[in-house]
Amino acid sequence: MELPVLRSGLLVFPDMTQLDLAGPYEVLARLPGAQTRLVWKTLDPVRSEYGLTIVPQATFVDCGPLDLVLVPGGPGINPLLEDREVLAFLRTAAAAARYVVGICTGSLVLGAAGLLRGRRAGSHWLSRDMLRAFGAEPIAARIVADGNIFTGGGVTAGIDVALAVAAAVAGRAAAEAIQLAIEYDPQPPFAAGSPEKTDPAVVARVREQAATRQRDRAERVTRAARALG
Repeated sequence: MELPVLRSGLLVFPDMTQLDLAGPYEVLARLPGAQTRLVWKTLDPVRSEYGLTIVPQATFVDCGPLDLVLVPGGPGINPLLEDREVLAFLRTAAAAARYVVGICTGSLVLGAAGLLRGRRAGSHWLSRDMLRAFGAEPIAARIVADGNIFTGGGVTAGIDVALAVAAAVAGRAAAEAIQLAIEYDPQPPFAAGSPEKTDPAVVARVREQAATRQRDRAERVTRAARALG
């Protein structure tokens, strides 16, 4: 039986982490009947965190109703936490969507839009606890599913989350076929993919490198949570 069209809108924005987008895009675009579009305020090219340029395919105004809306993460989520236009778009899109997805710190933007109250949710380990400000329960897992909302860990976990969504949309066999087609069989060379497994000195270095961004993020989360009431 032919599956119905799945209209997915993946948010793009300046200073996003491109793998948070590219990994899930690769999975979701392979679903039968997929119509997968990159959405932003304008159609102007968007520069990601390390300079890769991404071209939006639709704007908030003309993207139409979505079956799935996805928010990736990255340093660029900080301004989005207080961006009324973005938050309003997400509220409207999520109200009609069958699936709402936050990759990495994209889950914080869902929280700022008021979409995670009373929900279990995941995020990048550096920012996971900030979810509490939005009434969510932080979960340390690569995939966190709560009703129709899918979130998870940082960056590479976006592929895991997208495969879980693919299974929800089209069944496990379809998701497994996509996983095999993209040969997603991670076997990293180092056991350093989470703070619990990593040398404390390396963890401290990563925290120090991110300190300025994280302070700014925490302040914005506090204001965004206050704005929600």
